[in-house]
Amino acid sequence: MKLSEITTHLDRLLRIGEIKDYPNALNGLQVANDGNVTKIAAAVDACEAVITEAVESGADLLIVHHGLFWSGLEPVTGAAYRKLALCLKNNLAIYSAHLPLDEHSQYGNNALLCDALGLPAERHPFLTSGFAADFVIERAELVERLTAAVGGGRVHIAPGGPAETKRIGVLSGGAGGAIAKAASEGVDTFITGEGPHWSYTAAEELGVNLLYAGHYATETFGVKALSAHLRSVYTLPWHFIDHPTGL
Repeated sequence: MKLSEITTHLDRLLRIGEIKDYPNALNGLQVANDGNVTKIAAAVDACEAVITEAVESGADLLIVHHGLFWSGLEPVTGAAYRKLALCLKNNLAIYSAHLPLDEHSQYGNNALLCDALGLPAERHPFLTSGFAADFVIERAELVERLTAAVGGGRVHIAPGGPAETKRIGVLSGGAGGAIAKAASEGVDTFITGEGPHWSYTAAEELGVNLLYAGHYATETFGVKALSAHLRSVYTLPWHFIDHPTGL
């Protein structure tokens, strides 16, 4: 399958050219290959360990959520050189999608996390790229569902809100610093990946349940779903490279 056909399809599906993002996200194709794709690998981060495993697996396209250039402009030395050299020497293309994947209603991290929690289909935009839904559930049961959704990882709870929720907001990644904004949007329970130390007491003072399920763990959904979608469209094999950070 031609790389250009796959990337054109992904650009349109995710609206890469329309959605504003951090300057260093550089959404879309970040590294090209010889133009052909036979096997896809998916991962959260385009780090050296992931790229090495992708090469060893025989993949020629790596789809990631966090691309190569988060730290900004830097010399092509050290790890930056090694990563690019691995790609270029082994014909590995890299495609990255950050906020366009976060907010996608079908293949996005937030929509899929909402699905995994059993939140209703009627949802509203929440913060930058998340979703909010009216949902009554015991906080303890919600924590159990969230723990299962992220593969049994530890969920850290700031139980500042009601023991029975009425409105839940979901925003994957490191959005805990937006706790006041989340409260202003009317949620009594805010689910995200991680945040600053002060967010715990801020949640208590704002009367909001704050649930941290891990930055990495809440952002594995999208790249998996996107790769499975490409398999259905192009009959290309794919696999997920799990390289958790614990954060």
